[in-house]
Amino acid sequence: MSDAQIGLMTATPIIIAFAIALRRMGVLSTVATVSAVSLSVAIATVLFTTQ
Repeated sequence: MSDAQIGLMTATPIIIAFAIALRRMGVLSTVATVSAVSLSVAIATVLFTTQ
């Protein structure tokens, strides 16, 4: 596993946690939270498989 893949595995859950925390604080709407989570997972998946 390369350093880039380890970074992706670390950064993606952090992004998801921040999106959920911002949703609970009322900063993000539900649609924005779902978009942030789904796009970060999709980007991480593409980058992980192409590394």
